[in-house]
Amino acid sequence: MAEGRLNTKGRAVASRSKTGRGVVTAPIFLLVPQVKLPKRLDLARDAERAVDGVPGLIVANWVDGKLA
Repeated sequence: MAEGRLNTKGRAVASRSKTGRGVVTAPIFLLVPQVKLPKRLDLARDAERAVDGVPGLIVANWVDGKLA
């Protein structure tokens, strides 16, 4: 509420003065340019790597277990 005040109960209400005297406009938020960050988490790539490595791990552990 740009032209507001608090009443005795602490609630925000519109200002009674319509002349504009004593009213100040102040910026609350400043917009700044956003930075574009590269994606760090690529689940599809990581899942593909995991799937490609599973058969080799199974064979490596299976052969070691049979020989020992």
